[in-house]
Amino acid sequence: MEGGIGGSQSKDQNQIVDVRSVVESVSAEDSDAPLYQVESLCMRCGENGTTSFLLTLIPHFRKILLSAFECPHCNERNNEVQFAGELQPKGCCYQLKVPSGDPKMLNRQVVKSEFATIKIPELDFEIPPESQRGSLSTVEGILLRAADELQALQEERKKVDPQTAEAIDQFLLKLRACATADSSFTFILDDPAGNSFVENLFAPSPDPSLSIKFYERTSEQQSTLGYVVESSQTGSVRDAASTEAVGTSDHVQRAPHGSIGAAAGHRAIAQSNSAEIAESLFRYTAPEEVMTFPSTCGVCTARCETRMFVTNIPYFQEVIVMASTCDACGYRNSELKPGGRVPEKGKKIILCVKNVKDLSRDVIKSDTASVTIPEIELELTSGTLGGIVTTVEGLIMKISESLERVHGFSFGDSLDEHKRSKWLNFQASLKKLLCLEEPWNLILDDALANSFVAPGTDDIKDDHQLMFEEYERSWEQNEELGLNDIDTSSADVAYDSKDATTREKSEV
Repeated sequence: MEGGIGGSQSKDQNQIVDVRSVVESVSAEDSDAPLYQVESLCMRCGENGTTSFLLTLIPHFRKILLSAFECPHCNERNNEVQFAGELQPKGCCYQLKVPSGDPKMLNRQVVKSEFATIKIPELDFEIPPESQRGSLSTVEGILLRAADELQALQEERKKVDPQTAEAIDQFLLKLRACATADSSFTFILDDPAGNSFVENLFAPSPDPSLSIKFYERTSEQQSTLGYVVESSQTGSVRDAASTEAVGTSDHVQRAPHGSIGAAAGHRAIAQSNSAEIAESLFRYTAPEEVMTFPSTCGVCTARCETRMFVTNIPYFQEVIVMASTCDACGYRNSELKPGGRVPEKGKKIILCVKNVKDLSRDVIKSDTASVTIPEIELELTSGTLGGIVTTVEGLIMKISESLERVHGFSFGDSLDEHKRSKWLNFQASLKKLLCLEEPWNLILDDALANSFVAPGTDDIKDDHQLMFEEYERSWEQNEELGLNDIDTSSADVAYDSKDATTREKSEV
């Protein structure tokens, strides 16, 4: 915004000068917040203008703060979109391939947060976060705005630096050609805050021209977003692990955890208590101890604790469960990571859901697994829901919530009736899955074989509704997972020499 908040008070009942009231209204849960107006300084003419604030909720997307400045003296006007909700757990990167001769592709709605960067690799062009702040526009609107801003000072450039001005003119021709769909290009929207969005014209089905990737933020990105990042954060955790004997809250502590683990099972067997034996040794092997180490809340940045333990799931593998709870804001988060080595093959899990018991099956979906339900033509690419531990019913509900959140313009005013009815029909088909009117198939395809569906029988071989298929990963899958760049030759030589040395010593 170009307006600077001033200190004089207007008699208009909509106008306020108490900025704290605006902040409190933005922080409130009430989605029907009134329009606030603040007298602000115009940065162009130096007179006082008016900045209007409106907190609104984009249906099935997120809560945003719209701000608009207008100066009655010089007619300066501008607007900005800011996100009033929380930052997302992961960053997002949208990649849209726009072919030439298809103007409809340029009409996609785009929500760009103040932390997002826009790139067009074909033109070697980048719009940094500082250039275009948070905005609600289209692909065409963003490109035309960038072209207009570059064109604004061309007359002055021609007088000072004619060669640079000529190069910019040539570039503007290419940029405007992209904005009119006369040439093909790739539109990349990278947002570490995870609050940006590009409309999917085929929602809720996959868009062949649009791909979405979610990623973990780097330390630099965390710092840019306002998180407290310590330079020696990883080192402090290692130091805490090595000095765990010191009984302070800043060090890793090991707490006994035998309530449902092997210790409890041994105790129940010794006491000949059949009910406790069944409860203690039910299905999963619980941990004997839980590691606790300090961390930072991802919402309020307050100090909190993260608990971690390793457990073994029958018919699956060893996994690491992590859970964080913030006493300051009440935020909770749980995450499951696979343990052990990277499997040599990928795995596809096919479950035929027929009855209510199938909806209660435990499901572990890793962040590298895709979800497919052929009966309703649903396909979610890997990383869409992240890594979650839930049930079949819970997975369907999370899919419904995720689609409503990601496809934020599904019920917007600009949506035609055909697309609206298509989305409503798809929502109804998701609900029918849980009603079990007909059998349906749930397919988890995981290139790293880190996903799991619990069997419905004591022996997994007797469960005929659950099938597993192993397959060789393609080169593209290995490249996406970063496996093609792994070089273990030096480690293999070291292990071979160590084994040879051990054999020589044993022979002697």
